[in-house]
Amino acid sequence: MTSALAPDQLGPTVCVGEILVEIVATTVGDGFVEAQPLIGPFPSGAPAIFISQCGRLGGSAAMIGAVGADDFGRVNIERLKRDGVDISAISIDPDYPTGSAFVRYRGDGSRDFVYNIAKSAAARFGWSEGVRDLIGRSGHLHVMGSALSVPSACEVIDKAVDIVKARGGTLSVDPNIRKELKLDEDTERRFARLVAAADLLLPSGEELERAAGVEGEANAIRRLFDMGVKEIVLKRGADGATYFNCKSERIDAPAFIVKEIDPTGAGDCFGGAYLTCRRLGMSAEDALTYAAAAGARNVTVVGPMEGAGTRAELDAFIATTARHS
Repeated sequence: MTSALAPDQLGPTVCVGEILVEIVATTVGDGFVEAQPLIGPFPSGAPAIFISQCGRLGGSAAMIGAVGADDFGRVNIERLKRDGVDISAISIDPDYPTGSAFVRYRGDGSRDFVYNIAKSAAARFGWSEGVRDLIGRSGHLHVMGSALSVPSACEVIDKAVDIVKARGGTLSVDPNIRKELKLDEDTERRFARLVAAADLLLPSGEELERAAGVEGEANAIRRLFDMGVKEIVLKRGADGATYFNCKSERIDAPAFIVKEIDPTGAGDCFGGAYLTCRRLGMSAEDALTYAAAAGARNVTVVGPMEGAGTRAELDAFIATTARHS
C-alpha cells in the first residue's frame, strides 16, 4: 500500500506546540486537593513526545516551541537533542518558566491534569526567522490538537501548512484535545480545516467521530475520506489499531501484551513511530507493528517519553513480546 506521506528525504517532520515538564503523583486518587508525593520532572508535552519518538526511530525530525531559561527547559532541550531532534527553532524565554503538567491517576486508570501552559514559556513563541527557515525545508508537518489551545502555535501552524504543502510536503493531525483544554469557536473552525487538509489522521476512540462531525465509526471513516483525508490510523489502546485508506483497504493490528505502568504518551509514541516508518518507506502493515510496539513499550516505564524506542530497541521488543490474538 503506497504511503500518502512525503518521503523523509524531502525534509524533516516538524511538530509545533507545547513543551512541558510532567510531574507525576505516586498516589492513586482524584485530583490534587491534598499534599502527596510526586516524581519528576519528566520531559513532556504531546508534540515533544511525538517528535522524540520520530527522532529516536531514525527519522529526520524537528521541533518548534519554547521553554524557559530554567532547569525544566534544559531537561527538555537536552532530551530532544539526544533523541536526534533538530532544536534550532526552539526558543528560550528569559522571563517565563517552562510549561508544566501535574498528573494523578485515578483508580479506573483515567487521569487528572493541572496544566500551566498559557502563563508559561510554552505559549510564548511565534513566527521567527529560525522558524521560517525550518519550515522552508520541511517535508512534513504534524499537528496535535492540544497545540491549538496555544495562540502562538496556531499562528505558526497556519503559515506552515501552506508552505509545507506548496513544496510537496504532507500534513498529519492527531486530534488529542483533552477535556482540560477548551477551544473557542475560531479554534474549532481551525481544527476542522486542518482535518480536511490532513493526509494522515491519527485519532483515538471518540476523536474519530469528533474529527468527522458524524456518529458511528463507519460513517466517520467515510466522511473523512470524502473530506480529503488520505490515510486514517485509529488507535484502540489495548484493542490494537486499525489502518484505513481511501481505497477501502483495511488492516487490523493487535496490541502487544505488556504490564501498564504509565500510559501517558503511548498514543504520541504510536503516532510518531507510524509516521516515521511510513516516511521511511515501510508498508502500512510494518509501520503499524512498529507503532504498536512503540506505544506498548512506552507504557512499561514511568514518564511520558521514557519508553520511546530506537529501531533496535523496538526490533528487540517485537521479537520478545507476545501480541493479543
